[in-house]
Amino acid sequence: MRTLPLLTLLALSACATRAHADPDDGRRWLAGDHHVHSEWSVDWDRSTTPPTPIRGGDSPYTRTRNAQQALAHGLSWMVHTDHGGPGHSAVTRDHAWPALLQARQDVPSLIQFNGMEFDVPAAEHASLIIAPGPDERDELIAIERGYSRNEPLLADARNDGKLMLDALAHMRTLPSPPLVFVNHPSRTATGVGQWGEVELAELRTWHDAAPQVLAGMEGAPGHQAAPAHRGLYRNAAAPTFGGFDQMTAQIGGVWDTMLAEGRRFWITATSDSHVNQRDGGRDFDPGQYSKTYVWARHEAGDIFEGMRAGRMFAVTGDLVDALDLTVRAAGGTDRSAGIGDTLAVPAGAKLRVDLRVRQPIQPNFNNQRPALHHIEVIVGAGGDAGPQMQVKRFGPERWKSEGRWLTMSWELPAPERAGFVRVRGTSTAETVPQADVPGEDPWQDLWFYSNPVFVEVTR
Repeated sequence: MRTLPLLTLLALSACATRAHADPDDGRRWLAGDHHVHSEWSVDWDRSTTPPTPIRGGDSPYTRTRNAQQALAHGLSWMVHTDHGGPGHSAVTRDHAWPALLQARQDVPSLIQFNGMEFDVPAAEHASLIIAPGPDERDELIAIERGYSRNEPLLADARNDGKLMLDALAHMRTLPSPPLVFVNHPSRTATGVGQWGEVELAELRTWHDAAPQVLAGMEGAPGHQAAPAHRGLYRNAAAPTFGGFDQMTAQIGGVWDTMLAEGRRFWITATSDSHVNQRDGGRDFDPGQYSKTYVWARHEAGDIFEGMRAGRMFAVTGDLVDALDLTVRAAGGTDRSAGIGDTLAVPAGAKLRVDLRVRQPIQPNFNNQRPALHHIEVIVGAGGDAGPQMQVKRFGPERWKSEGRWLTMSWELPAPERAGFVRVRGTSTAETVPQADVPGEDPWQDLWFYSNPVFVEVTR
């Protein structure tokens, strides 16, 4: 019989121990950004056939520089997401991929994912994030070459909504399916509730096609430093609200509708970094202003699956850096659920919502220590006329301070149908986020939003 080396036995023992341990062992809140551009978001010289890529056309920064800035601004993970274009899959293969390998070598402590800003057929953009593994280069190239709207040399050749469904069908069959988050979903809206290239029906259709792939959307889009149009939401009739997209910011709106339908559909916050404001641009560096926190171990696979499972919250200006949202049936039961999870309770039960948030000890990157003005616990449930919403607001007079932590609780009847609980908070006195206007200082308008805990009612 072959004898295994001692180190191998120890490794196998450790794996077995982990398999039976608490799945949260070693997990903590890890900040990241899934929407960052580099010099391989190229421009194009269209006087040639095929068009010639112009390096640095949409961003001057190397992938290594972006990784260094991400680390300097407190991030543990980042996704490289360059734009596509006519024949860009060759740029991905020959330039962007080697640049990613170099960045991983230069900044090894930052977990870096392969991805791109996918040109969605018959829509706009999405962050495409490839699962870490031996096929991550070839999988991205195949998706870009086969389905990206701007890959063909002939304009509008792929302006077909069915192709997005084909792309999702392809992605969901991969051994390790990628993740897709819709970018700046309301940037092309023409008014509040008047949608442009992304609308509720489309989100439903995409999510139905591949719910484990089409994981969510940017709750807070990037370009927050843009002085004239925060988030580059250029239509004054359809701005961001407190830096967040209207689909997320409106209680009872598109996001809550998706959640009330039982859809595991998550939100994030990103930089969409192209050119930093210090260099004359309209962007913040990765992590400088916006962060998406994932509850995960410092491992690429666990971070990736944490994003898929919705163990995330989104925040601007480092308003908070940790969040513990727990829902249980009132009355002393040990059964509980946290962000991204589901709690089953009997009909007629009462819910107890416990929330703890932590404020950072260090000043943010505007050299300020923002204070929370109030926090809202938001409860939604499905209804015949749309989501039924309840909101309870907590201020300093209603929460308890325990060092850096603020704690609060709420007991309420469980929804008659399935529902969800999520929270948000702000540094402002606004009871609802106000429409953003040209020239406002984003550092004075800070918010955080959690992803939900789902509640199922058993009968």
